[in-house]
Amino acid sequence: MVIAARNEADRIQATVTAALGLPSVALVIVVDDGSRDGTATAARHAGAVVMRHPRNRGKGAAMETGAEAAGLLDQREHRDRPRHLLFLDADLANTAALAGPLIDPVLAGRADMTIAVFTAPVKLGGHGLVVGLSGAGIRRATGWQPAQPLNGQRCLSRAAFEAARPLAHGWGVETGLSIDLLRQGMRITEVKVELAHRATGAGMRAQLHRAHQLIDVARALAVRR
Repeated sequence: MVIAARNEADRIQATVTAALGLPSVALVIVVDDGSRDGTATAARHAGAVVMRHPRNRGKGAAMETGAEAAGLLDQREHRDRPRHLLFLDADLANTAALAGPLIDPVLAGRADMTIAVFTAPVKLGGHGLVVGLSGAGIRRATGWQPAQPLNGQRCLSRAAFEAARPLAHGWGVETGLSIDLLRQGMRITEVKVELAHRATGAGMRAQLHRAHQLIDVARALAVRR
Protein backbone atom coordinates (compact mmCIF):
# COMPACT_ATOMS: atom_id res chain seq x y z
CA MET A 1 0.00 0.00 0.00
CA VAL A 2 1.15 3.52 -0.80
CA ILE A 3 0.02 6.71 0.93
CA ALA A 4 1.09 10.08 -0.43
CA ALA A 5 1.11 12.57 2.43
CA ARG A 6 1.86 16.23 2.98
CA ASN A 7 1.39 17.97 6.34
CA GLU A 8 -0.87 15.20 7.67
CA ALA A 9 0.74 14.67 11.08
CA ASP A 10 -2.64 14.83 12.82
CA ARG A 11 -4.17 11.93 10.86
CA ILE A 12 -1.43 9.84 9.26
CA GLN A 13 -0.78 7.66 12.31
CA ALA A 14 -4.42 6.59 12.53
CA THR A 15 -4.53 6.01 8.77
CA VAL A 16 -1.43 3.79 8.78
CA THR A 17 -2.57 1.83 11.83
CA ALA A 18 -5.97 1.15 10.27
CA ALA A 19 -4.44 0.21 6.91
CA LEU A 20 -2.04 -2.27 8.47
CA GLY A 21 -5.06 -4.05 9.93
CA LEU A 22 -6.37 -4.97 6.47
CA PRO A 23 -5.94 -8.72 5.83
CA SER A 24 -4.30 -8.24 2.42
CA VAL A 25 -1.91 -5.50 3.52
CA ALA A 26 1.48 -6.42 4.97
CA LEU A 27 3.33 -3.25 3.98
CA VAL A 28 2.44 0.43 4.09
CA ILE A 29 4.73 2.91 2.37
CA VAL A 30 4.17 6.58 3.20
CA VAL A 31 5.72 9.12 0.87
CA ASP A 32 6.16 12.39 2.75
CA ASP A 33 5.92 14.91 -0.06
CA GLY A 34 7.76 17.89 1.41
CA SER A 35 5.87 18.14 4.72
CA ARG A 36 6.72 20.87 7.20
CA ASP A 37 5.28 19.04 10.20
CA GLY A 38 5.80 15.66 11.85
CA THR A 39 4.12 13.57 9.16
CA ALA A 40 7.15 11.34 8.55
CA THR A 41 7.77 10.71 12.25
CA ALA A 42 4.13 9.91 12.97
CA ALA A 43 3.94 7.52 10.00
CA ARG A 44 7.12 5.73 11.04
CA HIS A 45 5.86 5.33 14.60
CA ALA A 46 2.71 3.70 13.24
CA GLY A 47 4.76 1.07 11.39
CA ALA A 48 5.05 2.51 7.89
CA VAL A 49 8.09 2.50 5.65
CA VAL A 50 8.68 6.20 5.01
CA MET A 51 10.13 7.80 1.90
CA ARG A 52 10.67 11.56 1.83
CA HIS A 53 10.74 14.23 -0.84
CA PRO A 54 12.74 17.20 0.46
CA ARG A 55 10.37 19.51 -1.41
CA ASN A 56 6.79 19.17 -2.56
CA ARG A 57 6.72 17.39 -5.93
CA GLY A 58 3.00 16.67 -6.21
CA LYS A 59 0.75 13.67 -5.75
CA GLY A 60 1.63 11.93 -8.99
CA ALA A 61 5.36 11.99 -8.19
CA ALA A 62 4.70 10.76 -4.64
CA MET A 63 2.70 7.82 -5.97
CA GLU A 64 5.53 6.90 -8.35
CA THR A 65 8.08 7.10 -5.54
CA GLY A 66 5.98 4.80 -3.38
CA ALA A 67 5.45 2.30 -6.19
CA GLU A 68 9.17 2.25 -6.97
CA ALA A 69 9.95 1.58 -3.31
CA ALA A 70 7.46 -1.30 -3.28
CA GLY A 71 9.10 -2.72 -6.39
CA LEU A 72 12.54 -2.60 -4.81
CA LEU A 73 11.22 -4.40 -1.73
CA ASP A 74 9.67 -7.05 -3.97
CA GLN A 75 13.06 -7.65 -5.58
CA ARG A 76 14.82 -7.78 -2.23
CA GLU A 77 12.32 -10.34 -0.94
CA HIS A 78 12.55 -12.38 -4.19
CA ARG A 79 8.78 -12.38 -4.55
CA ASP A 80 7.38 -14.58 -7.32
CA ARG A 81 4.76 -11.96 -8.16
CA PRO A 82 4.95 -8.21 -7.60
CA ARG A 83 2.61 -6.68 -5.08
CA HIS A 84 -0.57 -5.07 -6.26
CA LEU A 85 -0.67 -1.38 -5.37
CA LEU A 86 -3.35 0.07 -3.12
CA PHE A 87 -3.29 3.87 -2.97
CA LEU A 88 -5.06 5.63 -0.10
CA ASP A 89 -5.24 9.26 0.99
CA ALA A 90 -3.42 10.21 4.16
CA ASP A 91 -6.43 11.75 5.90
CA LEU A 92 -8.74 8.70 5.98
CA ALA A 93 -7.81 8.05 9.62
CA ASN A 94 -9.66 5.06 11.12
CA THR A 95 -11.88 4.60 8.05
CA ALA A 96 -8.86 3.23 6.15
CA ALA A 97 -9.73 -0.09 7.78
CA LEU A 98 -12.73 -0.28 5.41
CA ALA A 99 -10.68 -0.24 2.19
CA GLY A 100 -10.62 -4.02 1.77
CA PRO A 101 -13.31 -4.20 -0.95
CA LEU A 102 -11.03 -2.20 -3.25
CA ILE A 103 -8.43 -4.97 -3.17
CA ASP A 104 -10.58 -8.03 -3.83
CA PRO A 105 -11.45 -7.51 -7.55
CA VAL A 106 -7.79 -6.93 -8.43
CA LEU A 107 -6.58 -9.93 -6.42
CA ALA A 108 -9.21 -12.10 -8.12
CA GLY A 109 -8.21 -10.88 -11.59
CA ARG A 110 -11.62 -9.31 -12.29
CA ALA A 111 -10.25 -5.77 -12.59
CA ASP A 112 -6.99 -4.04 -13.46
CA MET A 113 -7.90 -1.02 -11.35
CA THR A 114 -10.62 -0.32 -8.81
CA ILE A 115 -11.83 3.14 -7.83
CA ALA A 116 -13.63 3.89 -4.59
CA VAL A 117 -17.09 5.39 -4.58
CA PHE A 118 -17.75 6.85 -1.15
CA THR A 119 -21.17 5.89 0.18
CA ALA A 120 -21.30 8.96 2.42
CA PRO A 121 -22.11 12.28 0.68
CA VAL A 122 -19.03 13.87 -0.85
CA LYS A 123 -18.69 17.62 -0.31
CA LEU A 124 -17.95 19.25 -3.66
CA GLY A 125 -16.08 22.43 -2.82
CA GLY A 126 -16.09 25.11 -5.46
CA HIS A 127 -19.45 23.85 -6.80
CA GLY A 128 -17.84 20.66 -8.07
CA LEU A 129 -16.02 22.49 -10.86
CA VAL A 130 -12.91 20.31 -10.76
CA VAL A 131 -14.89 17.09 -10.39
CA GLY A 132 -17.09 18.10 -13.31
CA LEU A 133 -14.09 18.94 -15.49
CA SER A 134 -12.44 15.61 -14.76
CA GLY A 135 -15.59 13.56 -15.28
CA ALA A 136 -16.49 15.29 -18.53
CA GLY A 137 -12.93 14.96 -19.80
CA ILE A 138 -12.79 11.23 -19.06
CA ARG A 139 -16.16 10.74 -20.77
CA ARG A 140 -15.03 12.61 -23.90
CA ALA A 141 -11.76 10.67 -24.05
CA THR A 142 -13.12 7.19 -23.35
CA GLY A 143 -16.93 7.17 -23.41
CA TRP A 144 -17.03 6.17 -19.73
CA GLN A 145 -18.53 8.35 -17.00
CA PRO A 146 -17.03 7.69 -13.55
CA ALA A 147 -19.11 8.34 -10.45
CA GLN A 148 -16.25 10.00 -8.53
CA PRO A 149 -13.47 10.71 -11.05
CA LEU A 150 -11.09 12.33 -8.57
CA ASN A 151 -11.32 9.68 -5.87
CA GLY A 152 -7.76 8.80 -4.89
CA GLN A 153 -8.57 5.48 -3.23
CA ARG A 154 -7.54 2.99 -5.91
CA CYS A 155 -6.05 -0.47 -6.23
CA LEU A 156 -4.04 -1.41 -9.33
CA SER A 157 -2.21 -4.46 -10.49
CA ARG A 158 1.48 -3.79 -10.96
CA ALA A 159 1.04 -4.35 -14.70
CA ALA A 160 -1.69 -1.69 -14.85
CA PHE A 161 0.40 0.77 -12.90
CA GLU A 162 3.38 0.30 -15.20
CA ALA A 163 1.14 0.67 -18.25
CA ALA A 164 0.03 4.09 -17.00
CA ARG A 165 3.50 5.50 -16.41
CA PRO A 166 4.58 8.22 -16.46
CA LEU A 167 1.72 9.36 -14.28
CA ALA A 168 0.05 12.70 -14.81
CA HIS A 169 1.42 15.58 -12.77
CA GLY A 170 0.10 16.43 -9.33
CA TRP A 171 -3.66 16.38 -8.84
CA GLY A 172 -4.21 15.30 -12.43
CA VAL A 173 -3.03 11.79 -11.61
CA GLU A 174 -6.47 10.20 -11.10
CA THR A 175 -7.85 11.67 -14.32
CA GLY A 176 -4.81 10.50 -16.25
CA LEU A 177 -4.92 7.00 -14.79
CA SER A 178 -8.51 6.43 -15.84
CA ILE A 179 -7.99 7.67 -19.40
CA ASP A 180 -4.68 5.92 -19.97
CA LEU A 181 -5.84 2.52 -18.72
CA LEU A 182 -9.17 2.58 -20.53
CA ARG A 183 -7.47 3.50 -23.77
CA GLN A 184 -5.29 0.41 -23.37
CA GLY A 185 -8.32 -1.82 -22.91
CA MET A 186 -7.85 -2.37 -19.21
CA ARG A 187 -10.76 -3.02 -16.85
CA ILE A 188 -11.81 -0.46 -14.27
CA THR A 189 -14.33 -1.31 -11.57
CA GLU A 190 -15.94 1.17 -9.20
CA VAL A 191 -16.46 -0.13 -5.66
CA LYS A 192 -18.70 1.35 -2.99
CA VAL A 193 -16.86 1.80 0.31
CA GLU A 194 -17.56 3.54 3.59
CA LEU A 195 -14.33 5.50 3.60
CA ALA A 196 -14.35 9.18 4.52
CA HIS A 197 -11.69 11.87 4.43
CA ARG A 198 -11.49 15.34 5.88
CA ALA A 199 -13.79 17.80 4.13
CA THR A 200 -12.07 20.59 2.24
CA GLY A 201 -12.99 23.92 3.77
CA ALA A 202 -14.09 27.16 2.17
CA GLY A 203 -11.23 29.44 3.22
CA MET A 204 -8.46 30.92 1.10
CA ARG A 205 -6.20 27.91 1.59
CA ALA A 206 -8.94 25.57 0.38
CA GLN A 207 -9.63 27.77 -2.63
CA LEU A 208 -5.95 27.75 -3.58
CA HIS A 209 -5.95 23.97 -3.28
CA ARG A 210 -8.90 23.73 -5.67
CA ALA A 211 -7.20 26.11 -8.09
CA HIS A 212 -4.13 23.85 -8.16
CA GLN A 213 -6.39 20.85 -8.72
CA LEU A 214 -8.13 22.59 -11.59
CA ILE A 215 -4.85 23.45 -13.31
CA ASP A 216 -3.46 19.92 -12.92
CA VAL A 217 -6.64 18.23 -14.15
CA ALA A 218 -6.84 20.58 -17.13
CA ARG A 219 -3.20 19.82 -17.94
CA ALA A 220 -3.79 16.06 -17.74
CA LEU A 221 -6.74 16.35 -20.11
CA ALA A 222 -4.93 18.64 -22.55
CA VAL A 223 -2.13 16.17 -23.19
CA ARG A 224 -4.62 13.31 -23.67
CA ARG A 225 -6.80 14.86 -26.37
